[in-house]
This record gives sequence, C-alpha cells and structure tokens, in this order.
Amino acid sequence: MTVTLLSVILLILLFAFLGAGLWVALSLLGVGIAGMALFSNAPLGLVMATTMWGHSNNWALAALPLFIWMGEILFRSRLSEDMFAGLAPWMNRLPGQLLHVNVFACGIFAAVSGSSAATAATIGKLSIPELKQRGYPETMVIGTLAGSATLGLLIPPSIILIVYGVATEQSIARLFVAGVLPGLMLVALFVGFLAVWSMLNRHRLPDEAENVPFRERLRRSRRLIPVLLLILGVIGSIYAGLASPTDAAAVGVVLALILSWSSGSLTVQTFKDGLMGAMVTSCMIAFILAGASFLTVAMGFTGIPRTLAEWIGAMELSTFTLLAALTIFFVILGCFLDGISVVVLTASVIMPMVLDAGIDPLWFGIFLVIVVEMSQITPPVGFNLFVLQSLTGRDILSVAVAALPFFCLMIVAIVLIIVFPEIVTYLPGRM
Repeated sequence: MTVTLLSVILLILLFAFLGAGLWVALSLLGVGIAGMALFSNAPLGLVMATTMWGHSNNWALAALPLFIWMGEILFRSRLSEDMFAGLAPWMNRLPGQLLHVNVFACGIFAAVSGSSAATAATIGKLSIPELKQRGYPETMVIGTLAGSATLGLLIPPSIILIVYGVATEQSIARLFVAGVLPGLMLVALFVGFLAVWSMLNRHRLPDEAENVPFRERLRRSRRLIPVLLLILGVIGSIYAGLASPTDAAAVGVVLALILSWSSGSLTVQTFKDGLMGAMVTSCMIAFILAGASFLTVAMGFTGIPRTLAEWIGAMELSTFTLLAALTIFFVILGCFLDGISVVVLTASVIMPMVLDAGIDPLWFGIFLVIVVEMSQITPPVGFNLFVLQSLTGRDILSVAVAALPFFCLMIVAIVLIIVFPEIVTYLPGRM
C-alpha cells in the first residue's frame, strides 16, 4: 500500500472519530493504534505503554497545571475589575477612548492567565456591559475582545507554548521570552488600528472625555500594582535565569493566592473551584499530549512523516511559499480543532520539513502560535467566538464579522515576523 493511500485512510479515520464526538485524545490513540496494527509489525501494547509513560513523565510538564491553576485563581478574583478601574482614566483621551481598555486589559490578563478563553470570558464579563452602557458600538467592543483575548496564547506564560516546547523538545523558557516582543507588537497593531478607526468614525463614539486630574489617575492606577508585580515576578525570574518555568509557575500560584486573598475574593469555595478547574483542564491537556505522543511514534513506524517531508523537499518550495502554505493549512485545521490539538497533532509531521527548510524551530513555534491565534477567531469552531457569543447573545457569524479586522492584523503580524525574524529571536538570544 502506498504512503499516500495510507495517509488518506488514517486522515479519514481521524475525522470520522472527531466527527463522531470522540475525545481528541482517544481519537489520536485510535488512529495510532490503527496505523500500527494494520501497517506495522511492531509490538503495539509495548510501544503504547512505553511511549505514553515516557512522554508523560516529563518535568517540563509540571509547569502546565501550575500556570493553569494560577489563571483559575485570578479568573475568580477581582483582577479584571481592578484593571478596568486602573486603566480607564489613562485611556479617555486616546483616539478610541475606553475601547483601548479591552486591548490593554486583555494583554495584562493574558500575561497572568495563559489562556485566551479565560481572558475573553474574564475581561468580557466586565467590559461588554460597561462599554455598551456608555454607548460604544457593540461591533468594536466584540472585535477588540475577540482579537485581544488571543494574546493569551502568545504572551507568556502561555499554555500552548509549553505544549509546543514539550512536543518538539524546545526550551520552554526561551519560548516564553520569544513570545514577549511579538505579543507587544500585536498590542501595538491593535491599538494603532483602533486609533485610526476612531478618527475616521468619531460620530460613532460617545463624547466622554472625562477630565481626571493627574493625581487622581495615579491614585486609581495603584490597583494595577499587584498584577504588574505578579507579571514581573513570573516573567522576570525566567528571563533573569533565576527560575525555571516550573519554579516560576509555583511562585506565580503563591502570588496569585496572596493577590486573591488580599482583594477579599479568596474563599474556601473559590479555592476549591479553582483547584478543580485547573485539574480538569490539566488532565485534558495531559491526555491529549499522551495520545499525540503515541500517534507520533506510530506515524514514525508507518513512514508517513519522512515520506511527506521528502515529498515537500522534492517540490523545492521557497521558505516563504512553504510558510504561506503552512499558514493556510493551520488556519483551516484550526477551524475544526482547538489550538493545543492542532499543535500536538501536526508537530511530528511538520517539524521534519521545517527543519529541512532551515527554519529555526524556536521562531517557528511563535509563528505557529500566531496562526493558531487566528484560528481561534475563525468560524465554525473558533473557541473565542463561542465565548463571546455566550456573553453577548449574538449569532456566531456576527461575532466573526466583528473579529475580522483583528484577524487581518494577525496576518500583518505574521508578515512582519517573517520579514523581521529578529522580533522573535532577539530576546532569547540575549538570555
């Protein structure tokens, strides 16, 4: 049987499992088992047991549940309320006014939660009713949230960067630091777009240039200090080489508990809810990683990744053409799968051809995350769209149309990091 036919059979089987509603992890396991049982003589049970245990018994993965727990703690705290109150006085006189609060609040919360869905839900619960009440256009309120919430995948600590680092054996600390400048670049693109849009659409914005004295602005900004210290504690300790990502995650959990307790939002119930939420999410991701690790080894036995890499190599595509093709491929795949599943499902197949093309795997990780961010606001299964749909009551198409300008800005970001790869590689090179 040819490798092409084998690939088609396994791909159809995967989509059949996913379409039937089977868990992603079980779907990956099922395809791996089918591939090895039908097209290899290797001992299936032994390979499955050793592979799943070997990839699960990884110290780098210890950072995953800790960062998720940190995000769950802060999700249940008064953090979003404090950020809105602290940022609003400074945004009033910018073109776009309080719409900028969504961008900056999402950027700050992304730096402590690591999850785009948690960012969209947390900031959205506070800002959507507040901004609608003040008369801001709902389309822009939804759009700014949809685009800015995806920063949770890029600005460290990022759950998906941990998954990519484990799947491709890259340094998680270097990946975290590599995500800082691209994340800030996306914030700058969003803010710039809002400023231009607001100058062209002044009639659609409320006239509420509140004149807050400078001393009052500083007083209100004090509410931002705890979360900024938390960000500096986590990211700064990694960048300075004082702590590994796992150590920094443990510090982050302790600081998040202190922050939540000092704000009066830490109770026995919220502590239990945060712990259970972190456990459920962590187990889901760990199960997906275990299934993907077995599928990776199974695909190695079938020879599909090697043949695919040789086939792509024989086409002699330029680096830019290859990246353009991969961008389209990942966006389409992300329309049907969540970001973590996209990364673990494709890493084993894509990485050989990426390395053969001479692309830095560290740079490629950031490129991949930005593309996955784009898929988070692409129908029909853009996860952030579902979160905002539940918060606004609008249909999925309306939410997707509102997010379209920010999807286009992410394409601009991809072009910029391709043309100027130093945006990604500068900070890791200085570590």
